[in-house]
Amino acid sequence: MIEYIELEEKIKSSKFDNCYVFCGADEALMKEKVKAIHGKVLQGAFADLNYMQFDGLTADMEAVVNACETIPFMDEKKVVVVFRATFLGEGEDRDSAKKYAAVSKYIENPASHCIFIMYHVFENDREKPSSKIKKLEKKACVVKFDKLKGFNLEKKVKSMFEEKGKNIGKIELKLFCDNLENNMHIVQNEVEKLCTYAYDREITKEDILLMLPQKSDNDIFNLVDTISQKKVEKAIDILNELIFKGEKVPYILYMVERQFNLILQLKYGLEEGKNKDALAKELKLNPYICEKMIAQSRKFTMKGIKKAVQYCLNTEEALKSSSVNSKTEMELLILNTITA
Repeated sequence: MIEYIELEEKIKSSKFDNCYVFCGADEALMKEKVKAIHGKVLQGAFADLNYMQFDGLTADMEAVVNACETIPFMDEKKVVVVFRATFLGEGEDRDSAKKYAAVSKYIENPASHCIFIMYHVFENDREKPSSKIKKLEKKACVVKFDKLKGFNLEKKVKSMFEEKGKNIGKIELKLFCDNLENNMHIVQNEVEKLCTYAYDREITKEDILLMLPQKSDNDIFNLVDTISQKKVEKAIDILNELIFKGEKVPYILYMVERQFNLILQLKYGLEEGKNKDALAKELKLNPYICEKMIAQSRKFTMKGIKKAVQYCLNTEEALKSSSVNSKTEMELLILNTITA
């Protein structure tokens, strides 16, 4: 198993494996490397005809294998990609097992003219490569896409500015990286926005502070606050924005549930006569955040907040079923908590 940085060096040197398995929490990085391989391998007039992609959730693996086996059109190579390859996760349902068996068998003796890529996006940063992925290491190049941090993140972001024809100072670069969510979809959007805003001048610290979006924790606070104000449309807009930024629904639910549980504990504490400082120390909250949450807690009745916590638990249970639409379940949670 290799890291993202090592893969990047191999692509620069035009050293390609026959089969790749990408896994990690940052889908944007995976898509970027798929595009880089595609761009290096397929450069002729028929490049688009020799690139095929399949949705792992719905794809027929026989069709995928046939696409790999079919010779390229007027070229030496072709690239076949299976995205959302959830069958590479730990799940053991019949469909996933069938898909996994098919690709596992194919990559034992893959077509030499095809570069076959599968990628599986983790639900969160804590998830590890599954036993299924580890079994494929002897047959394919497995690449783990951990989120970039520190120097590697700054180096990557600096190159993104340079591609836009913009230089950014070391202090400004660090400020930008330290105050932005570590998600390449968001980083790409913010680099584009900042370059457009600064246009033909140097990027300043003031530009960065003005243009940076709020972090997800603030968005979660705003989502719960909007629910407390019974503003359905605005709450759903915030939910959609979080999903657009790349946050996974289980993480959003976890943070919303955590917020409601804190509010419930604050309400109990206030009823017991505890003050802000005592509650902040007890719940390990920043005093300023604690003050804001106390104000938020007063917008809920005790009965309403207890129901909200229970609705979160019900939604968590529902999301464990593969048959439900996670976004729809979150929208139902918002509606239920607003009417609680």
